[in-house]
Amino acid sequence: MNKTAKERLFQSVSHRPWPIPTKSWSYYQEWNHALFLHWKVEPGLLEPFIPKGLELDTYEGEAWISLVAFTMEKIRPKNLPAFSPVSNFHEINIRTYVTHNNKPGVYFLNIEAQKLVSAKLSKLLSGLPYEKAKMIRIQKNIFQEYTSNLKKKGFRFSAKYTVSNKPVPKTELDLWLTERYCLYLDRGLKTYMYEIHHLPWELLEVEMNEIQTTYRFGEIDLKNKPDRVHYSPGVKVLAWKKEKLL
Repeated sequence: MNKTAKERLFQSVSHRPWPIPTKSWSYYQEWNHALFLHWKVEPGLLEPFIPKGLELDTYEGEAWISLVAFTMEKIRPKNLPAFSPVSNFHEINIRTYVTHNNKPGVYFLNIEAQKLVSAKLSKLLSGLPYEKAKMIRIQKNIFQEYTSNLKKKGFRFSAKYTVSNKPVPKTELDLWLTERYCLYLDRGLKTYMYEIHHLPWELLEVEMNEIQTTYRFGEIDLKNKPDRVHYSPGVKVLAWKKEKLL
């Protein structure tokens, strides 16, 4: 990240729901070419998956699960260069929405990474539930394909879609689903939070030509057509060291 990009990141903070952390950031990464698929879910079906101390976040009484398929690039610790064989990889995460002390964030139910070494290092350093999956991504101008197979869990994803350069007017729900500036994780009996910062997501129109999802969490089955779909060229992200909450 050059000086100009860094300055722009720190100067653009009015969209955040709380101030940017005063401590120095610890990690840089880019979440590029992101496809968002969102499903409404009965809150009671999600509650068993939420760690103690976190509260399931809902929008007008409805809970949501999202699948975010993107390409991670240039992930690195501060003051160290990115190393593309490890720093660049395709990723799919399945997330839901939670709050703690009035800070809305995300909680990951599953994370898939294209490369074994990237999955292992990411899990070791972050504590997040990364696992290696067989993933293929094809991009031909506006036409894109994305597939993933996490065989040991029976999780599969396949999508063909056409991306437009036409921006999507963001609704309150769109902002609620995408503009989250912290993430939560649990390790053993402890709960942690990572603060993150990025510019607002640019959302573009996307047409889903084919889609197949095979993900099941308890009684939640994500095989149906998503209720909402977004696409974004991506964001540059700063992340801080995790903080112990509970």
